[in-house]
Amino acid sequence: MKSNNDTTLPSKPLAGLLAGLALTLFLGSCSQPPEPEAATDPPAEPPTETVATPDAPAKPAPAPAPAPAPAPEAEPVAAAPAPAAPAEVPTVNVSLFSWPGYGFWFIAREKNLVPEINLNIQIIEDPYESFGLMAAGQLDVTSSTVEYGPIAAEEKVPVKMVAYTNPSYGTDKIILAPGITEAKELIGKEVAVLEGGLTQIFMGIWLEENGVGFDEVKYTNLIMDDAVAAMASGKVAAGEFWEPFGSNVLKVLPEATVAATSKDPYFKKTALLADGMYMSGSFLEKGEVSALAIKAYFEAVKYWKANPEEGNKIIAEGLKFPVADVELVIGSSGESNDGGIYPFNWTESSQFMGLTDGDPPFGKMGEISNHWKLTNEWWVKFGVVKETYPMEAGIDLTPMKTLKKSGYGE
Repeated sequence: MKSNNDTTLPSKPLAGLLAGLALTLFLGSCSQPPEPEAATDPPAEPPTETVATPDAPAKPAPAPAPAPAPAPEAEPVAAAPAPAAPAEVPTVNVSLFSWPGYGFWFIAREKNLVPEINLNIQIIEDPYESFGLMAAGQLDVTSSTVEYGPIAAEEKVPVKMVAYTNPSYGTDKIILAPGITEAKELIGKEVAVLEGGLTQIFMGIWLEENGVGFDEVKYTNLIMDDAVAAMASGKVAAGEFWEPFGSNVLKVLPEATVAATSKDPYFKKTALLADGMYMSGSFLEKGEVSALAIKAYFEAVKYWKANPEEGNKIIAEGLKFPVADVELVIGSSGESNDGGIYPFNWTESSQFMGLTDGDPPFGKMGEISNHWKLTNEWWVKFGVVKETYPMEAGIDLTPMKTLKKSGYGE
């Protein structure tokens, strides 16, 4: 059936259709060019048929070859694990004030002696500012004099001494102004000390040894630069100075006299005047890292002993001091008794702290316990603290014990 859209074409007479077809064929044959002759190939042999006979039955057609088995799918190759990110090296924030006896930290940083930690060193001239930053968790370690423990215990400051590093060996001096010849002439006069520091205890002990009560003078709290100026101007009649400031006073006032030094037998026996290392409570909780900080310090002392010229230059650059001033304090030969302090190595310090057998050059094995009692008693006398405290209240031996357990120094 057609749709209404189909059109029926009119039929043509059959004879006319054939005639037109013949004419078209004739004209097409005349207009085409002759085709080239095809190459003559030998006639193909007719295919041979196999005729079945009763004696030779027809062979069955061979079975088709089995299709090849599909290749097994390759198992996915596990991606190689990404390389582990390198462990972040912890930063240890260290402070010190401008004095060569603390400059070993600069050697430790410059020579990267303990690559497991980064040392960030800053100079803070007021040790109590450092202790405040440590209590606030903004500072990890400071080098300072060794009398602060009982004060920290009294005020419940989370700071503890962890190592005794170098006793004074002549660098500390009590100097009398021109015209003053004995302790009794200081009664009622002003003397320059760093109140709450070892210089005040040194002055008190010397006064009492020479027949003057520790409270019969007026203590003026001055940092070293200001104390030198006060002596030069005549504002104070005496003062306690460490090098290079003591030498500066004697240059300005040639008639001034040295009344006592830290080389005197009493101070060598008690090892009272010295430096130590302190750590904040939060840093002490870091275990191995706190032990590595101690290792960095004593590795620097070892490096300095082997390379004193280079070491002194590194310290001088860090402190912005002349090399001569550095040598005045710690010496130029690398020998501990060559300067105004006696830098303890690891073994000597651990002996002083009672962790290694043998007596250190100053005091005896475990001398730190006697040092603590002496310092605490003097702070009670000066009214800085109200009572005596056990050594554990201000000293923590854990980092040194951890380092010793690791085999360090053996």
